[in-house]
Amino acid sequence: MRIKELIHELKHHLPLTSIATILAIIVVIIFNQTSFDLSEKIFEGFHFAHIFLASVVASAMFYRYKSKLFFSIIVGILSSVIFGSISDVIFPYLGAFVFNLKPEFHLPLIEEPILILGVGIFGGLSGIFLKITKLPHFLHVGISVLASMFYLVSYIPEINLFFILISFVLVVISVVLPCCIGDIILPFLFLKEKIKHCGCHEK
Repeated sequence: MRIKELIHELKHHLPLTSIATILAIIVVIIFNQTSFDLSEKIFEGFHFAHIFLASVVASAMFYRYKSKLFFSIIVGILSSVIFGSISDVIFPYLGAFVFNLKPEFHLPLIEEPILILGVGIFGGLSGIFLKITKLPHFLHVGISVLASMFYLVSYIPEINLFFILISFVLVVISVVLPCCIGDIILPFLFLKEKIKHCGCHEK
């Protein structure tokens, strides 16, 4: 059952994501004490990196089981762009909206579609030729946490204690679900095969 496979992946990803989120919150607190206002640029940088690494992981995972270049790249693009947008923007925005943090909505896929798709294609090609998933996936989770966190910092007008507490929950949910589905579950849905082992331990 796909639900059991998803729960299995969530159990593996939740501790790593929680630790990464705590570290990201500390970075944001320190960053907020400076006079530099580069949070929007930092968000965009992490978002592009997230798209790239997510495409690397999904394409490599698919290509390992079925050596089809075109379809592997398509899976990488779809996985990274769709779930990257959900993780970095849509989930954080909706969560912040529910808690009345008054977020602004900015989606790079709409504002810079050619750049986003280009990054996804490059990541897909890289994944096929690198043929590794463990290191990119580990980096993917960390960068996704930072992208989600800096989206909240960039587009929410006031950073206070309530924001810090709520951001932990928002970021963990925003990262864990889309990352597991996009990196692990989606490629196997295309393959129509059972997941034999956790994607965290791929080499």
